[in-house]
Amino acid sequence: MARRPSSVRARTTVGATAVVAGALVAAGLAVVLLLRANLAGQADLRAEVAAREVAAQLATGVPYGALDLPDAEDHPVQVVGEDGRVRAVSEDLEAIHGTGSSEVRPGGSGRGRGDDDDRGDDRDDDPGRGEVSDGDPAFTTGGATVDGRTAGYRFAAVEVTTPRDETVTVYAGADLAAARDAVGTVTRAMLAGLPLLLAVVAGVTWLVTRRALRPVEAVRAELAEITASGDLARRVPVPESRDEIAGLAATTNETLAALEESVARQRGFVADASHELRSPIASLRTQLEVAAAHPGLLDVDGLVADVVRLQHLAADLLLLARIDAGDRPPARPVPLGRLVRDELERRAGAGRVAVRASIEGDPRVMGVPGRLSRVVGNLLDNAERHADAAVELSLREEAGTAVLRVADDGPGVPAADRERIFERFVRLDDARSRDEGGAGLGLAIARDLARAHGGSIAVGDAPGGGAVFEVRLPAT
Repeated sequence: MARRPSSVRARTTVGATAVVAGALVAAGLAVVLLLRANLAGQADLRAEVAAREVAAQLATGVPYGALDLPDAEDHPVQVVGEDGRVRAVSEDLEAIHGTGSSEVRPGGSGRGRGDDDDRGDDRDDDPGRGEVSDGDPAFTTGGATVDGRTAGYRFAAVEVTTPRDETVTVYAGADLAAARDAVGTVTRAMLAGLPLLLAVVAGVTWLVTRRALRPVEAVRAELAEITASGDLARRVPVPESRDEIAGLAATTNETLAALEESVARQRGFVADASHELRSPIASLRTQLEVAAAHPGLLDVDGLVADVVRLQHLAADLLLLARIDAGDRPPARPVPLGRLVRDELERRAGAGRVAVRASIEGDPRVMGVPGRLSRVVGNLLDNAERHADAAVELSLREEAGTAVLRVADDGPGVPAADRERIFERFVRLDDARSRDEGGAGLGLAIARDLARAHGGSIAVGDAPGGGAVFEVRLPAT
């Protein structure tokens, strides 16, 4: 089994050459066939003209022996009667076939025509006295020998009735040698030029493809160097052609930029996670070392608090890792009103500040109940942490969108920080003073989960002062 060319240039060159070869062969065959048909038509026309000229002489009463016949090499003529006998033939005609008789001498017995009995009632179709048949002549292909030279001819048969009421058929031929030579010459010229033309097509395709793929090679080489060096800040060259390759290079640079941002984010995430994990672990170690040296000073409640804080932090980090990895549990219709009520009942009496709820209707959204509950819970935790005396929650459906708002009467969020607070491990100074053990992941998790459900989350100023967080999810 033949191996396919391995490079795009080779495959393109072979494919283009094969397509052009097929097109040229088809076009060449069409030209040869059309040329042959055209030349055959011209031969038929010449034969018919010659036959009608002789028939016209007979119609005017010219005797057979006095006929002015054309040169036998160009137009061999044979006049055959209804009885099959030859009445007149061209001078120097030595042999003939493909006509009404094979005889080449007047008065011969003839062959292939039969006698008057064979014609039967066909006499009714004969031309009138002194007339030439105006119908289409019959054409045959045969041959003739003139002065020792044998050639192929196209014969036209034209009937004529003499003034003596004798109906004869005039056979006149047209030489086919010129037509066959022309067809052969054209065919040989095409066969000789085809390899040269295909070589030109292959060479041009090879050069054009190399020029077209040069930017691709530059992109590949730069990507290989980026992979080897690990420097994601580098970018591949974008050609100025503004074609598909330029689009590929631009998209590659966008991918590299996104990858660089993702890697930087992951590195920052790992660094921040390490920093956040260091504090509870160091606290646990310190307390355990003190307890080992002085058992009476063991602070069990502090150890439990640190372990719980460490457990929550690990759970948050695991959830973020799953979100970043594209973990998408199967979604199903979730009645958001019931989910919010269940979350409020679970938290009843446990929060620092009471939550006033206003739930209008029960909009349904496609999602994962546990993760939607996490969004509501994180927003309520954040509101209770910053509220002075009140937290308000409202849920309603607006134009096919479920809108959840959680407001507090705390200090609010400065406009410059309203996007930054959704970043991971970000805590404002005021939050640090109030937060006891918070890692700055709650709002980041809420935003990532909202986006994973096709929604959004934003923060603004509450009507009564403080901050209001608004979550919008597409309702079903």
